[in-house]
Amino acid sequence: MKRVVFLVMILLLSGCQESRLTGEITYVVDGDTLDIQFEDGTEERIRLLLIDTPETKHPTIGVEPFGPEASEFTSQFEGEKVELELDVSERDRYGRLLAYVWLNDQMLNEMILNEGLARVSVYPPNTKYVDQFREIERKAKTDEKGIWSVENYQIADKDPSEKPDESCNIKGNINSRGDKIYHTESSAYYEQTIPEEWFCTEEEAIEAGFRAPR
Repeated sequence: MKRVVFLVMILLLSGCQESRLTGEITYVVDGDTLDIQFEDGTEERIRLLLIDTPETKHPTIGVEPFGPEASEFTSQFEGEKVELELDVSERDRYGRLLAYVWLNDQMLNEMILNEGLARVSVYPPNTKYVDQFREIERKAKTDEKGIWSVENYQIADKDPSEKPDESCNIKGNINSRGDKIYHTESSAYYEQTIPEEWFCTEEEAIEAGFRAPR
């Protein structure tokens, strides 16, 4: 019931851009993905809006330059109280809450861009701060900070629904209730399942927030 009440609150707030949710960063997955526990005890995985940091755990891309540095930068804020500001869309296709994360009067999304540890990544309709984000990115490029210190550097564009390797046969799917479930070849509904993400091992699926079918 607590989760239902919380989600209703999120939906109401998503229509009011000035309202914010308060919580604490409990775990950092990588530079642009983290877990937050809210004041009512509810926990959510958060994807930072409008930025994309280099990979550290992708099954085929592996560790990209400055990926560990981006993760380390965000990890320094574990345990910090933060406020979340939503944009137009509430969640991404993986069920993660999409947000701008504020530490007092500083936005974490901007701080990561400023360090040259991410590029601007736009997925409409969430574009509230895109112009100022692009300006921060431009300055980081000019100053050759982080990823922009590598000649011709470009973070790879990833399509999670594309099978990364023939040996990666675990299907990740999000059902109509928003549950993230992975299916192995021995799962009852494996053939009928349309993958939204592929995994090579069950450990990778669990790390990404998916669970086995019940």
